[in-house]
Amino acid sequence: MDTVGVPAVLDAFLKIIRNEGIKSLWSGLPPTLVMAVPATIIYFTCYDQLTDLLRAKLGENENCIPIVAGIVARFGAVTVISPLELIRTKMQSKKFSYKEVHQFVSKKVSEDGWISLWRGWAPTVLRDVPFSAMYWYNYEILKKWLSEKSGLYEPTFMINFTSGALSGSFAAVATLPFDVVKTQKQTLLWTYECHKISMPLHMSTWEIMKNIVAKNGFSGLFAGLIPRLIKIAPACAVMISTYEFGKAFFQKQNVKRQQ
Repeated sequence: MDTVGVPAVLDAFLKIIRNEGIKSLWSGLPPTLVMAVPATIIYFTCYDQLTDLLRAKLGENENCIPIVAGIVARFGAVTVISPLELIRTKMQSKKFSYKEVHQFVSKKVSEDGWISLWRGWAPTVLRDVPFSAMYWYNYEILKKWLSEKSGLYEPTFMINFTSGALSGSFAAVATLPFDVVKTQKQTLLWTYECHKISMPLHMSTWEIMKNIVAKNGFSGLFAGLIPRLIKIAPACAVMISTYEFGKAFFQKQNVKRQQ
């Protein structure tokens, strides 16, 4: 599979730093943070609540529970934060000031309505919902298996960390084609907008995939695999292990208060 290798990723980092300065690596950070906070709250809260509800209805050992809860939770989170992801993609594709981004958003809303802010929602759902289903299913299975192998009743921080990294990596590879489509669809929007050209905005995800394969071959759907793994694996590991640690900590605090 012809994908970007680690040396190429490091070379890209060095070129960006040399040409645009080290701060450019954090381009689009504010909208990313604004997006990450509500998305994480919605996502984890929904997943936990749905998991508890389904376990009460179906039993503790039902394997479909992480899949169903992961799908519903991610679908809701994606829908809420989709406009912010659109803005983040624009800010990361080129150096845009906040004024330029505001002007762009205002123009799109006035011309195409509020629904235009959800451009790229479909490929994002196709990427994130299967990712979430695969991630949570594999995470719960790996966490349980590693705990049993270690002779532990409760998973440790490192077990959660390892399970998160492995399950995130697998899900990232499986859903990468939809990430490529989402990015291409959103960046095409900026390109056509800058050149004042009418874009076929209703081009489907399947049509974009066919164009990518025709131009770059099947491997084109997996462009950027290494950078995505470098990003996703540690992010999933840190996110889930710290979340589980925090949840366990506050559960213990609540038990102490009730005693």
